[in-house]
Amino acid sequence: MQISRCGIHGFHEVLGIDTDEIRFHWTIETEDECAKQLAYRIVVTTDAELSDVVWDSQRVDSNVQRNIICKPDNGFRSITSHFWRVTVWDQNNQTHHSAVNHFFTAYPRSRLLPPYSMNQTYMPHTSLIFKSWFEDAPNRWKAVWIGDGGDKPIYLRKSFQLSRKPERAILFASGLGHFNMSVNGQPASNHRLDPGWTNYHRRVQFTSYDVTEHLAAGGNALGVHLGNGFYAGDKGGDGRFFWPMYEDNTYVRYGNELCFFGELHLFYGDGESEVLISDASWKVKKSATTLANIYASEDHDRRLYPVGWDSASYDDSDWAPIKPLTGPRGHIFYQSQPPVVLHEAFEPVKVHSPKKCVVCYDLGQNSSISVELAIEGAAGSEVLIRYSETVNDDGTVLMPDPLFKEFETGVYSKITLAGTGQVEKWEPDFSFTSARYIQIEGVSLNSGDGLPVIHSVVGRHISSAARKLGTMTTDKEDVNQLLNALYWTFSSNLFSYHTDCPQIEKFGWLEVTHLLAPATQYIRDMESLYTKILDDILDSQEPSGLVPTMAPEIRYMCGPLHDTITWGCALCLLPDILRQYYGSTHVIQKAYPAAVRYMEYMQTKERKGGLIEHGLGDWGRGIAFGNNQANIETAIYYRCLQCVEMMARELGKLEDAQKFKTWSSRIYDAYNHNLLVTDDADRPYAYYTSLDNYPARDCDAIAQAMALQFGLVPESHKKDVMAAFLDDVADGKIRAGEIGLRFLFNTLADANRPDLVLKMARQEEHPSYMRFLRRGETTLLEFWQDACRSKCHDMLGTIYEWFYAAVLGLKPVQEAYRTFSIEPPYASEFDFVKGSVDCPYGLIEVEFKREGSSMILQLRVPFGTEATVSLPVDTKGATCSGKVEKSVTGTELSLGHGLYTVSIQL
Repeated sequence: MQISRCGIHGFHEVLGIDTDEIRFHWTIETEDECAKQLAYRIVVTTDAELSDVVWDSQRVDSNVQRNIICKPDNGFRSITSHFWRVTVWDQNNQTHHSAVNHFFTAYPRSRLLPPYSMNQTYMPHTSLIFKSWFEDAPNRWKAVWIGDGGDKPIYLRKSFQLSRKPERAILFASGLGHFNMSVNGQPASNHRLDPGWTNYHRRVQFTSYDVTEHLAAGGNALGVHLGNGFYAGDKGGDGRFFWPMYEDNTYVRYGNELCFFGELHLFYGDGESEVLISDASWKVKKSATTLANIYASEDHDRRLYPVGWDSASYDDSDWAPIKPLTGPRGHIFYQSQPPVVLHEAFEPVKVHSPKKCVVCYDLGQNSSISVELAIEGAAGSEVLIRYSETVNDDGTVLMPDPLFKEFETGVYSKITLAGTGQVEKWEPDFSFTSARYIQIEGVSLNSGDGLPVIHSVVGRHISSAARKLGTMTTDKEDVNQLLNALYWTFSSNLFSYHTDCPQIEKFGWLEVTHLLAPATQYIRDMESLYTKILDDILDSQEPSGLVPTMAPEIRYMCGPLHDTITWGCALCLLPDILRQYYGSTHVIQKAYPAAVRYMEYMQTKERKGGLIEHGLGDWGRGIAFGNNQANIETAIYYRCLQCVEMMARELGKLEDAQKFKTWSSRIYDAYNHNLLVTDDADRPYAYYTSLDNYPARDCDAIAQAMALQFGLVPESHKKDVMAAFLDDVADGKIRAGEIGLRFLFNTLADANRPDLVLKMARQEEHPSYMRFLRRGETTLLEFWQDACRSKCHDMLGTIYEWFYAAVLGLKPVQEAYRTFSIEPPYASEFDFVKGSVDCPYGLIEVEFKREGSSMILQLRVPFGTEATVSLPVDTKGATCSGKVEKSVTGTELSLGHGLYTVSIQL
């Protein structure tokens, strides 16, 4: 046995753990198909030799590999390296050890006391006020927030001497809005846009870096480049596009002073340690980046750039002393989600100059990007960079929506060259966008034109560093193209939150978080990002219990755009998503009280004995028209109550659980009393109607799908309701918005009708996925339109879940894929499907091939899981071979871990 991929639930990186309760997980690999885990033991220490024990689970007779709670009696020691190792006993009672794993604690109990950040200029006696705070020095933050008191980008630096090289150096830092950290001229990490966006009035994230290798005995320097982000959004003097200020200017800054906070902890081999903090000894200078607008508008004057400013040898005597600042309102928390990083590079597939001074680039793929330029030109030359997802016939940038022409003209970066005689490089420090096309103005491709020469343009995909999990390909080229478009759309919307689009809005709308979770879990490991998003939701909840439609809530929306359960339900559904897909319950304790308050709030909105009718319905159907409100909002309400019941049971609150079970039963009854039709002589079956045109009845597919997928149909009527559903979709046309779309495809999967799904996807006219591809799109559009304002919206991407679950045939059954099912599309047009998902227990691989009347299914089942393989009902014979032969009887086959080939004869 090899014990690998050991981790801590809810944390992507582990160099600043700030809680006294954590949960461990691990995976196991073995070639022995008879191997089992009989027991485990986890030991946590403060030394790599595992002698100074902090916590010991002792031997636990269990095959559990996830959600192992570790809660030392006295908590974890602050600012301390911790080491942990898993020991597993196999079926022969032999022991197997993992490697020794490491995590580092910040201040697990500091949340009771915020950082000491009061401005000493006007509050010189705070040491007396915070007497008790100072007495707990080992468990409190020591640094102060610093800056220049302004709202434009700045450089901060601190030079210092070390008498010897430290054995370990851990740097905690936070800078608002976003910051880039360097040590002795080298980036502290590959992170971008640190820290993650939050409601800074409630929560501020800090990041942590191991900078041991960057430090040396002698002179050293810390450098910080600080920009605006959403914390202090800036349109600039020429009024660049900044969505929260668009139209009604409802955006209110979180703060007006860009600020930084940091502690460098140094540890030496003899047990000594010291800490350097952000304080009055730091120096500050205005940045050469004079505008940092998160919506891809940055101004940068290379003539102002202080070369070598973050190196130890730099002379900062003319820099100004910093100012201590009050800082943000929110308490500091460790950045639990994956950082934002750069991924693939897109080289242009086409370069042309439609007119003098303008050069246009086609990257071939739309995605979230950070562009990298190399230019050579005279000092003072100004170069403009514009970005677009759509172009005119001549290749110049185009915003097809007339309401958003401001995005076409008001989003650009301006670079002023230093004229050094060398090629000058630039990339944005504090912004990103979605683009396939780059337009550079004020340049030429040829050196003889008297203009700056553009040497290269590269688009770097920027997205979450969450672990990539899934791959899939088929023998249908159009399906493969759609899978590619879906992947890039999903990947382009994952940052420190799940956005709706990386280009024009960038908001954290909550419906995509839960609607796309069953699809996204095939693409990326979302556990720690969902953990952070849940914190954002908790921070955004209003005193009434209402959960708004976005978190963080950057722009106040009114009416159903503010209060809609199909968005706010993410509070109740995310804990169940984390349990279902990742086998973790670590968020339930903090989510439960808020979820109860939300349900109590929703109860005040009930009508007709339990219906919810005030939301957006099937948003996106007919562009932006809400419909099927009672069907959709009430079904989500019902599901929320079930999730809250689950949380109550998990916490041992059995009386609460019974209350929510009774509550959801009442909603079930109200749903069927008001919406189920059993007496319509014009239709041969029972069905569900909407109340959109009450008392007139309708019978559309979404009404049937919502009832079927949410378990709201009485057993005696399930066959009828499925018949009603199939009648409405028989023409192969999509009649669903973004909410109903997922449940439309899932119901078609339950009906085993891949033909109808593919017919819908391939329609010539909208709604149609393939129409997007035929028109040259490489990502999904916001609406079923040709000329759309946004072309990297993932909310229509729920068909991705259908491809993995119904075409690759892979579905989780028990938590975290402890058991999963495999059922490729035996009766479909696919003759070849291949894919994989690196699930929480390890790699699952599936390959299906049809050859005449025979089929071959090759599988990899990871340790700790069991696969249930469904065979065609008309199977005449089947064999299963692996290291251990499996006999096949009937149409279902159970397989433990191992590699298998299943041969099927029809």
